[in-house]
Amino acid sequence: MKAITTYFNFLGNTEDAMNFYKSVFGGEFTNLARFKDTPGSENMQPHERDKIMNITLTTKSGAILMATDFLESMEQKVELGNNIHLVIHTDSEEEVDSLFKSLSAGGKIEMPVNKTFWGAYFGMCEDKFGIKWMLNYTYPAAN
Repeated sequence: MKAITTYFNFLGNTEDAMNFYKSVFGGEFTNLARFKDTPGSENMQPHERDKIMNITLTTKSGAILMATDFLESMEQKVELGNNIHLVIHTDSEEEVDSLFKSLSAGGKIEMPVNKTFWGAYFGMCEDKFGIKWMLNYTYPAAN
């Protein structure tokens, strides 16, 4: 396992929240993707297209905070317990599969492991204790 990072879910105010965390912790946004940049965004509500699909703040100390906007049109609601995930960054697809199988045993699969449009092997689950996990292997960039 390479690292575990924190992933926040906000209801439409991710940009404000992450700018606040940047002012507190310093650092730079090392990734920013809006919903309008994703496949199928033409079918979204116009006011939701500029919301944040994914943002990464890498702090001065090297800590990583990630976040997304939950969208009411997708029937997503921010509630105690679903406002934060722990993200495990792995070294291989096999490690994702192994950890996902173990963590989801007796829990709940939120998103089955699969190859994604953003170049990762990724899945989401909730363990039997109610902790939410994201398992991620980022494919090496093609040269």
